[in-house]
Amino acid sequence: MWQLQTSVRHYPWGSRTVIPELLGELTPADKPYAELWVGAHPDAPSVLSTGTPLDKAIQEQPELLLGAEVRARFGDRLPFLMKVLAAEQPLSLQAHPTSEQAQAGFAAEEAAGVPRDDPTRTFKDPFHKPELILALTPLEALCGFRPVEESLHCLAKLQVPELKPTIAALARGGLRAAIPQLLALSPEHRAALVDAVAEAAGRFVAAHDPEFINTYRWAASLAETYPGDPGVVISLMCNHLRLAPGEAVFLPAGNLHAYLCGAGVEIMASSDNVLRGGLTGKHVDLAALIEVLDFTDGRVPVIHPVLGPGGLRYPVPVEDFDLTRIQLDAQLGTLTTRGPQVLLCTEGTAQLASAEGALTLPKGTSAFVPAGAQVTASGPAVLYRATTNLS
Repeated sequence: MWQLQTSVRHYPWGSRTVIPELLGELTPADKPYAELWVGAHPDAPSVLSTGTPLDKAIQEQPELLLGAEVRARFGDRLPFLMKVLAAEQPLSLQAHPTSEQAQAGFAAEEAAGVPRDDPTRTFKDPFHKPELILALTPLEALCGFRPVEESLHCLAKLQVPELKPTIAALARGGLRAAIPQLLALSPEHRAALVDAVAEAAGRFVAAHDPEFINTYRWAASLAETYPGDPGVVISLMCNHLRLAPGEAVFLPAGNLHAYLCGAGVEIMASSDNVLRGGLTGKHVDLAALIEVLDFTDGRVPVIHPVLGPGGLRYPVPVEDFDLTRIQLDAQLGTLTTRGPQVLLCTEGTAQLASAEGALTLPKGTSAFVPAGAQVTASGPAVLYRATTNLS
């Protein structure tokens, strides 16, 4: 096993305190720390203590590091990526493709000769990107479409004339009619619509009307940050989730979502395929987004952990990843799994030991453990363990 050197992504929406504090920095950072990446994604692979990037080490010794079972299912790549995400401002509304959609879209853009670093490129790789986020702090998110009848009421209550075409489309053809109608509006119509919606939402918030108050408050706030963006109106039709620390939500392919604020541990299939649908200044591929979106309406369940091997496990319906929260005390525990493991320490100091040696993981550090390695651990510490979910 090896301690990892990880990398930080500095996006404008990030926090200047959460990740710096995790990494032991004593003062707020001079720039936002949005994501801490822990894994082998080729865009920002973690580096082994030997100096070798993890993705390169896996390519050189795939059978040893991944194990035969994981290699047979996923090839010579680590199929999951763990992150710490810390948002002070909202992220874009986005969705991710299925494996079949990702493979087809990637192949089409490769055949067309679209450079992989082109800002208008939609499919960066041929992999899907389901994900789970586990709240470390109170975390708010838009996640999937709320029931259509509820959305109709939420929109109609604002009494905005500019919303009548959207309401009619939603009542007549459901979300599959309403969402494309909004995204296809001209810039002039978008601006007028978003301004009117924001003004009406602000009035209900000022009047302390409790019905939809959080939805309206966020719509008014988003309109200030993203004037004229149809994502402001789409947000009114999304479920608004508030996760307490320790709660999680799973986001399958096609789920339209946006993290609004808060920090969490993210675990996902190792992919960078993001199709944006609003609340962004970046490229929006409308045709690809509509093809990928899941227009099913309804509540999105909050995931609570179940007791599993080594700690509290967050069950997901995919094979690519599995996440467990491990509370270590002074007594030795076993962290062995059949597949490879990535361990992240978020509290205390963990002492790891295997037949090859020992490793100390202070708060903010992480380690890679090859498939099948016999590892014992003690604390006091809190670890988040990422591995695969092959049965």
